[in-house]
Amino acid sequence: MLTRIRDDLWETAPDSPFPGLTTHAYVWTPPSGRNVLFYSTAGDADHDAIEALGGIAHQYLSHRDEAGPALARLKDRFGSRLHSSAAEAGDVRRFAEPDVLFEGRHVDTNGIEVIPTPGHTPGSTCFVVPGVGGSRYLFTGDTAFVGGDGCWAAGHIPPISDVDTLAASLELLSTLDPDLVVSSAFPSERGAHPLTRGEWAGHARQAITSIRR
Repeated sequence: MLTRIRDDLWETAPDSPFPGLTTHAYVWTPPSGRNVLFYSTAGDADHDAIEALGGIAHQYLSHRDEAGPALARLKDRFGSRLHSSAAEAGDVRRFAEPDVLFEGRHVDTNGIEVIPTPGHTPGSTCFVVPGVGGSRYLFTGDTAFVGGDGCWAAGHIPPISDVDTLAASLELLSTLDPDLVVSSAFPSERGAHPLTRGEWAGHARQAITSIRR
């Protein structure tokens, strides 16, 4: 079952890959009609609902942990193009062949700003999406999320993650001004957080503090 969280943004049903951890994927329905899936579904439960929205033309992975068997099933059902970091293409290819590999920061042909943010994993990437009415949605993957204590945290998992690289990526993200931040996996109640303008910079710094203690 999909939950509408913005006029052009839908959240898939929750999955719990580990106790205390929740994940969602998100379908963005831009005016072009070429829908985009951010992150990945765990199974096929929401695929009929996604098809009712018009399917998906593109799927964007924020990092290698989102790669799994569902990638091939999504491509087979919807004919979607899979976007992945070039740095983690080998991990993704275990499940499906990426159609688009991204490296540097840029705005792509779908109007999505692709921002490499290594640190959680070497190929971690965030995305800024132009939402309805001038809104800006920031998809952070596991780079930043709200923890179980209600504070913003960074996805530092020793020995996979690198503290200094992750902190630098969060410093970069702090210069953005989104009004919705959407994480991939999180230990709190929800992954999508509406913000007021100018609020995000403080949250990003709080996430940096969480790994500098």
